[in-house]
Amino acid sequence: MKLLNHNNYMHFAKEILEKRKTHFYNAPLKNESIMFLENIITFLFPHFSNKTYYYEEDIISKIQLLKRDLIDLLNLLNNHFEKDVENIATKFIEQLPDLHSILWKDAEFIFNGDPAAENIDEVILAYPGFMAILIYRISHLLYQLEVPIIPRILTEHAHQITGIDIHPGAKIDSPFFIDHGTGVVIGETTIIGKNVKIYQGVTLGALSVDKSQRKKKRHPTIEDDVIIYAQAVILGGNTIIGKNSIIGGNTWITESVPPNSIVYHKNEIRVRSTENINNNYDFII
Repeated sequence: MKLLNHNNYMHFAKEILEKRKTHFYNAPLKNESIMFLENIITFLFPHFSNKTYYYEEDIISKIQLLKRDLIDLLNLLNNHFEKDVENIATKFIEQLPDLHSILWKDAEFIFNGDPAAENIDEVILAYPGFMAILIYRISHLLYQLEVPIIPRILTEHAHQITGIDIHPGAKIDSPFFIDHGTGVVIGETTIIGKNVKIYQGVTLGALSVDKSQRKKKRHPTIEDDVIIYAQAVILGGNTIIGKNSIIGGNTWITESVPPNSIVYHKNEIRVRSTENINNNYDFII
């Protein structure tokens, strides 16, 4: 095998070393983040666990283990996170009871709103919309505690396995329902109220992608009891979809909609018989 020319690669080697110094995270951060996520999910929902608990003390012991695991995970952030990791872990663990309650409300809302769902266990086990919401809510707690990178790792993991992209910074009340879900995008500064139902392909995005807008509200507000049908695109930080509104499929919205509105895209569809057409063909492309 021919040896490399040492001098030809010296500059490249220096550049690699510099990047490793200035962009350093412990190698297992991503895998450990996903493992922690899976431990939280299996703890909150027996549907994903092969562990059987019989006593309250077993649950409390598991909570202590989860806290320790989170501390270990936060320590992987090194100098990128200088806060008291034990205090952050304690605050996260203290929110688990409320998180558990909220997620069951989400699951019940999905089950009650989908005639195809046989039972709530099917929703929890099989629905990508519920899984995306579950991972988002865990990530959002960490995001609120100002934990860097890990919340985004978790929601991008959800994006990979469900096709649903929810930024951990979005504020989403409960209950919430994503039906089918593939292609849904919910941006960082989106605000969503209670009892909102979203179908596949919906985008809640920004009007422009400009780094100078980073600290501003760029994404829409969706008030309570709104339904947004497939492929609707709603853009802009000042755009508010009023309470109890219905947004039809394939609509493009950049202005606010008052409460109790129905917004739809009107499309002409013609149906004709193929009999006795006398060679008069219409070609519409």
